[in-house]
Amino acid sequence: MKRIALCLATLLFNVAVHGQQTAFHDWAPTPPMGWNSWDCFGPTVVEQEVKDNADYMARYLKAAGWQYIVVDIRWYVSNDKAHGYNQANPIYNLDKYGRFIPAPNRFPSASGGKGFKPLADYIHGKGLKFGIHIMRGVPMIAVQQRTPVKGTKVTAADIYSPKDSCAWLHDMCTIDAAKSGSQAYYNSLFELYAAWGVDFVKIDDLSRPYHTAEIDMIRKAIDRCGRAIVLSTSPGETPLEAAPHVSAHANMWRVIDDFWDRWAQVDEHFDIFERWNKWRISGAWPDGDMLPLGKLSVRGEVGNPRMTALSKDEQYTLMTLFAIFRSPLFFGGHLPDNDPFTLSLLTNRQVLDVLNNSTNNRQLFKDASSAVWVADNPLTGEKYLAVFNRSNSQRTIPVTLSSFASEAAHRIKDLWTGKELGTFSASFQPIIAPHGAGLYKLK
Repeated sequence: MKRIALCLATLLFNVAVHGQQTAFHDWAPTPPMGWNSWDCFGPTVVEQEVKDNADYMARYLKAAGWQYIVVDIRWYVSNDKAHGYNQANPIYNLDKYGRFIPAPNRFPSASGGKGFKPLADYIHGKGLKFGIHIMRGVPMIAVQQRTPVKGTKVTAADIYSPKDSCAWLHDMCTIDAAKSGSQAYYNSLFELYAAWGVDFVKIDDLSRPYHTAEIDMIRKAIDRCGRAIVLSTSPGETPLEAAPHVSAHANMWRVIDDFWDRWAQVDEHFDIFERWNKWRISGAWPDGDMLPLGKLSVRGEVGNPRMTALSKDEQYTLMTLFAIFRSPLFFGGHLPDNDPFTLSLLTNRQVLDVLNNSTNNRQLFKDASSAVWVADNPLTGEKYLAVFNRSNSQRTIPVTLSSFASEAAHRIKDLWTGKELGTFSASFQPIIAPHGAGLYKLK
């Protein structure tokens, strides 16, 4: 009885102090995995392209745990363009309460006020989940038109602030949390998204600079909307001093700027992931940004249409590092154009098991030319070892096994190839290709 009473008291304390925190962390118990339209279509993706990627995911990736299909930025603009936003004469689509709605010329099923519900229904029918990107704040056009805030007597002009508006996209105004009706506006947004069937929202211009008051309003709005909506904040790097707040209020948050297919940006993740490693908890994941793999920039923002410029070894490094760090995985390329190698990167069950189920993940050492990460399998007692060659030439990288495992002999398996490599006692010295990686399991 004492144990029951103690558990009840703990539960009541958590509810009183943290509200829905425990519940929303349960919405993403492992790092979310999905596809995002930004890297291949920028702000111009159309409905059929979203469906094509959903069809591919359902057929080839769902069984491996991939589930989110996310429509990125400016789905509410009828005449946007690639390689820089149309900020000269954008044609916005919004409802009578000042909330953006999908552009019907790009998303025909949204016509007649149906919003994203038909597209969400299509994706849910594939056994997947649907997400959208939004910008922080209230639309500038809603402020100008003084559209009413649903359920209140105020308008968008009464809740905005001219301060701290986004410096790189001029669609939105800051919402002043101190003004009457501000929380109601965010509540109305997430009521709408819940009605559409949205499962994931990526919110931009939120993490850097870090907007604590708006994050608090967003969190409250999600928690009251009646639907489990995973919250992703962007862009990065999120200020490290905000780590306690963001890990308590978001399911994932960016720790790096937009990530494209250059080795220097892959290599940058080693320092960044080391900084953020202690802030990862179940349901709250530091986010290394989208995976710039596969067919990129069909109408993207950086470069011309291409298969990723990363070499195969660099792609192995990227996937290995994201798995051992347990970053969310959001594929940036056009899925239907994947080749067999790209598909193999996304469906290796043993590698994804490291992402989803490992614990005690940590960097063992790092220098200018190499890095080593390790982790535990809590169910079996096995150890995971990731060895990285950051240099431009092939290297043998020795690892002292007793530095993270017992002194007993260990059978080592290569998780990328599935090959058993033999039994090793004191040290393991894999030969790693330039910019390459190895991922191993020790029994």
